Amino acid sequence: MTTEIDAIRSAVLEGAPGEEISSLALPEGVRGALVRADEQEMFAGVASEDKDPRTSIHVEDFPLPELAPDEAVIAVMASSINFNTVWTSIFEPLPTFGFLKRLGRESMWGARHDQPFHVIGSDASGVVVRVGSAVRNWKAGDNITVHCNYLDDQDPSAHDDSMLATNQRIWGFETNYGGLADLAIVKANQIMPKPAHLTWEEAAVNALCNSTSYRMIVSPNGSQMTQGQTVLVWGASGGIGAYACQYVLNGGGTPVGVVSSPQRAALLNELGVEAVIDRKAEGYRFWSDEHTQDPAEWLRLGKKIREVSGADPDIVFEHPGRSTMGASVFVAKRGGMIITCAATSGFNIEYDNRHLWMKLKTIKGCHFANYREAWEANRAICEGRVHPTLSKVYALPDVGEAAYQVHKNLVEGKVGVLCLAPEEGLGVTDGETRERLLPQITLFRRHAG
Repeated sequence: MTTEIDAIRSAVLEGAPGEEISSLALPEGVRGALVRADEQEMFAGVASEDKDPRTSIHVEDFPLPELAPDEAVIAVMASSINFNTVWTSIFEPLPTFGFLKRLGRESMWGARHDQPFHVIGSDASGVVVRVGSAVRNWKAGDNITVHCNYLDDQDPSAHDDSMLATNQRIWGFETNYGGLADLAIVKANQIMPKPAHLTWEEAAVNALCNSTSYRMIVSPNGSQMTQGQTVLVWGASGGIGAYACQYVLNGGGTPVGVVSSPQRAALLNELGVEAVIDRKAEGYRFWSDEHTQDPAEWLRLGKKIREVSGADPDIVFEHPGRSTMGASVFVAKRGGMIITCAATSGFNIEYDNRHLWMKLKTIKGCHFANYREAWEANRAICEGRVHPTLSKVYALPDVGEAAYQVHKNLVEGKVGVLCLAPEEGLGVTDGETRERLLPQITLFRRHAG
């Protein structure tokens, strides 16, 4: 028997017109990856590294909520794993159900998000199936990708730079009905055009990490790198670092990529990064014990950066957090900037403040991107100036394993997840551009074997 979801999938794969897609019935229950409120204490007393997303993420049906006027229903062909997916799945730094409750108190539409389940995922590519009555620029049948900045533009703090909004949230992390599902609910101002030369899974991995890197490297709200500057990029072959390297190269800067293996160094070289530091080969130990950092190791890192690049970094692209921040503050040049968007190794940061104030350095926080920045970052993907960093693809039933791989740093770049797409390789509508850019598009897949 053909189900509602089968009919939607078939219509998308056959390229049915928007009128036909919008007339299809929506199912009452939708398959998605979720965590449960009654399990949020399941890892109590367990060390972070031992918490296993495979036991906390469930793929099961959930009820689809009523659509708000400024929202759309998306048939999600593919999604991806971000580090916030890992955080949600291991209930760190705190369970996300508190976020959902706060959103639930804001309005009648916000109340839909306060559920005993949390459908996760902050990336998606797919096709518009329904639009609310207030949606102007998108219609059923549009091929799209989704960015994760979720906000209410009725708040004056959301204007100028919406990332400064008092009620800004990340979709699928601080809201419900995220992208790791067959159907997702998004605001109209989250929608962007799908890059025509990419497959569904390639298009799905970019929005969160690519937009974040754009803001951090390119935007005046970030470091606004200029030509000739040197940028130290931690985790340079990872989901966010590899986009940062591309923006540094595109802008005429010199990226210095830090990785953890010769294989990752070789990947960066093919990406165009000539200055690469293998931190494991160098044996850096920035912490001599749990409570003490070793300044001699900072000195050794600084010497290595100058050896491979000829200069101290104007900008340090920070996201590991506790394990590296002390070194980052030290190695940045006089007057340089340490720009940070995460703390994957720990949130409690320690550094020697003398190296900050006496050398006039700046630490700047950066969090995702506003709509304009996300749109510009997506345009760079659409024009083939920046390329996806997809290395591995899982099916939705295996999303727990996909999150585990990211949690354990076992993969390069980004991990994609097929939702409604029955197989890889679908969704390309500009074969000519794809053929021309294929070596760059598939770089991370080829290095992943």
